[in-house]
Amino acid sequence: MPVTPPLQAGETITRETFWQITPTGEVTFYYLAAVTIVVFFYGVYSRFARYAEGDDDWFDRLDDLPGRVVDAAKIVASNEKQFNRDLVGGVMHAFIMWGFFTLLIGTAIIGFDIDIYRNLTMLLTGERQSFFVGDFYLSYSLVMDALGFLFVVGLGIALYRRYVTRNERLHGKHTNWEDAFLVWSLFLLGVGGYLVEGMRILGTGFPEFETVSFVGWFVADVLLAAGLTPEAATALYPLAWWSHALLAFVFIAAIPYAKPFHMISSFANVVTRDEKAGQRLPGVPADLDADTGAESIDSFSWKEMLDQDACTKCGRCSSVCPANASGRNLDPRDVILDLKQYREQVDAGGETKEIIADGGDSVIAAETMESCMACMACMDACPVEIEHLKSFTRMNRQLTDQGDLQAPIQEVFQNVMQKGNTFGDPQRKRANWADELEFDITDARDESVDYLWYVGDYPSYDDRNKKVARSLAKILQHADVSFGILFDDEKYDGNDIRRVGEEFLFVELAGHHVESFEECEFDNIVCTDPHSYNTFKNEYPEVDFEEFADDPMMPFEIEEAWNQDGEVDVLHWTQAVEELVNDGALGLSGTELDYTVTYHDPCHLGRFNDEYEAPRELVRATGCDLHEMPRNRANSYCCGGGGGGLWMELDEEEKPSEERLREALEDTDAGDAVEKFVVACPMCMTMYEDGRKTGGFEEEIEIVDVAELIVEALESNGGPAVGAADTGAAPADD
Repeated sequence: MPVTPPLQAGETITRETFWQITPTGEVTFYYLAAVTIVVFFYGVYSRFARYAEGDDDWFDRLDDLPGRVVDAAKIVASNEKQFNRDLVGGVMHAFIMWGFFTLLIGTAIIGFDIDIYRNLTMLLTGERQSFFVGDFYLSYSLVMDALGFLFVVGLGIALYRRYVTRNERLHGKHTNWEDAFLVWSLFLLGVGGYLVEGMRILGTGFPEFETVSFVGWFVADVLLAAGLTPEAATALYPLAWWSHALLAFVFIAAIPYAKPFHMISSFANVVTRDEKAGQRLPGVPADLDADTGAESIDSFSWKEMLDQDACTKCGRCSSVCPANASGRNLDPRDVILDLKQYREQVDAGGETKEIIADGGDSVIAAETMESCMACMACMDACPVEIEHLKSFTRMNRQLTDQGDLQAPIQEVFQNVMQKGNTFGDPQRKRANWADELEFDITDARDESVDYLWYVGDYPSYDDRNKKVARSLAKILQHADVSFGILFDDEKYDGNDIRRVGEEFLFVELAGHHVESFEECEFDNIVCTDPHSYNTFKNEYPEVDFEEFADDPMMPFEIEEAWNQDGEVDVLHWTQAVEELVNDGALGLSGTELDYTVTYHDPCHLGRFNDEYEAPRELVRATGCDLHEMPRNRANSYCCGGGGGGLWMELDEEEKPSEERLREALEDTDAGDAVEKFVVACPMCMTMYEDGRKTGGFEEEIEIVDVAELIVEALESNGGPAVGAADTGAAPADD
C-alpha cells in the first residue's frame, strides 16, 4: 500500500478533467462529441418522422401531456413492471437504469462546469471559477462510484443470465448483434470508467481525498499490486481515456439505430399508453372502403409503430403466453418484431408482401393470429406497455376482410347474423333454460327492475352452463331482489367475434343492445359472463353510433353514445352478489360447506378489469377451504377459450385447460386434496369440462361455478333446492 501524501495547504480538493490529455486532444474530443450529437439527433428525428407516416391513432394519446410524462416517469423510475414475475430481473434493471442515469447526469455536470459555468464566471467576474471542488466534488465522487458500481453489478447479472444460465426467454429468432452490443458496450463502459479512474488515482499518487472514490481506489490498489507503477499508469492513462471516450461516442451515436433506442422509445411508449388497452379496442369508420385492417405496414398507427420500436426482446410476453406454452404457432414477441423487421426492410427499399394471409409468403401467418386467446397476459407482463392486442386485432380484421378465417369461425359469424347467437339456435328458445325453475323470471321489457340481467349465450344454450344460470337465478330470488332479463331481445354480446376481426357485426350487436337497454327501466346491468361484463362496461361506451346512423345495414336508430359517464353500473354477477352477502341478504354463515377448492381467475374479470376479490369472498362465504394456484390473479393462466379459441380447431401439444387442471392438483398447496375447481365464467366452465375429460381428470376433480357453491350452501341452510337436474357436474357439449 503506497504512502498517501497529506493534502498540502491551499491544495484544492478536485481533479483535473483532461489530465494527461493534450490541447489537441481536447479539441479532437469536442469535435467528436459534436459529430456524435449530430448523428444521435438526426437518428432520433428520423425515427419519430417515420411514425408520422403511420395512420392516426383512434384517440388522443397526447392529451394532458405533462400529466402523462409525470405518470410515465413514476412508472419508469420505480421499475414497478420490471419486478413483475421476475425479482432478479427487476433488481438487475433497476441497478442498470439508475446507474446509467447517474453516470449520464454526472457527465453532464462535468460538461456544465467546464463549458458553461467556468466561462460564465470568467465573463462576469474576470476569474475562471469552478463548483467542481471541495465538498461538492467529494459528494459527487462518492455518489458516482456507488451508483456506477451498481451499474456494473446489474450488467454483470445481465451477462450471466444471457450467456451463462442462458435464460430461455432472452433468446429467440430475432436475437442478433444488437443484443450483445447493448449489454457488452455498457458493461465495458462501466468497467472502463473505473479503470480510467484507478489509473488516475495511481498516477497522481493516491490523493487522500480520493478515498471517497472507493471503487476507483480499489482498482488503483489492484493495479499497483499487479505491478503497474505510477509512472506507467500516467503514461498509459491517455490510451485508456481515449478508449473509454471513443466507446462512449460510438454507443451514443448508435442509440437511434439499434436496440439502445428502447431507452427513448420505451419511455415514449409509456407516456402514450392507453390505460384501458385491451379492455377496449379501436373502432372503425363506417366507410366500408376504409383500411380497417392491415393492408400494408403503413396501415398500422404511429402508436403501433412505436410499440414495435419499444420492444426490448425481453421475452416476458412469450414466457406467459398460454398459446405459446401449449405449442400453438404464436410468440407475441416475434409478431411485434416481425412487423418491425418488415417495416425496416420496406423502408430500405425491400420487396412488399401481404401482412397476414392463410398460406403463402406473408409477414404473419393466419395460424399465428388464430392461436391468440386475447387473454392479455402478454400486455400485463410487458414492462414497456406494448399493446399487442390492438395490433393482433388489426390483423384479425384483415383476415376477416380477406375471408381467410377458419370455417368454424365463419359459421359462428353466420349464426350471429341470422339467429343472434353463436349456437345458431332459435332466439325464441333463449330463455328456455329457466323452464325448470319453480318461479317465473321477470321480463325486464315490461317491468322495472333493480338488476337487468344479461344472461349470455352459453348460460342460455349450453346444457352445462344452463345449470349455472339457474343457480344464479335462485341466488337472486333467495336474496329477494328485483331482477329481470330481455328474453328473446337478448343477443350475443359481441366480445369475442370483435377480437377475431368482425367489427361491423359487433357494432350492430352493440346498437341492438343499447336500444334494448334504453327501452327498459333498471338500476344496474348484471352479467353472467366476464366477456359480456367487459364489453358492456368498456367497449359499448366507446362506439360512435352517430357515425353509423345513416348506414342502412345497421338495424338501429340510436345516434348518441351510451353510458360514457358511467351513469349505468355494469357489474359481473359476483360483484352484485358479494354486496348481497355483505348486506346479509343470503344469510350465509361461512360454515356451510367444507370442500377443499381452488379458484381460477377468468381473464376478462381479472386481468382485464382487476376484479379478483369478489369471487374469492363468495367462495369463502360458503365455508370452503380455498387454496390458491401458483398462477393466480393477474398471473392467471388462460383456459384457452378467449379470442375465438372456443370455436377454433387448433393443433396443440397440451390444451391450456389440461395444464391448468394439472397445476390445480399438483402445484397447489393442497395438492390432490383439491376436490373442486371453481370458475366464474361460462367459457371457462366449457373449456375446463372439456379439459377434465381429455386430460383424464374426471375421477380426480370436479368443475363447479361459484354460483353452484352458493346454492349448495343455501340448500344446507334450508334454502330453495336447485333440483336433481342441477346437481353435480356434467360434461360440456361436444
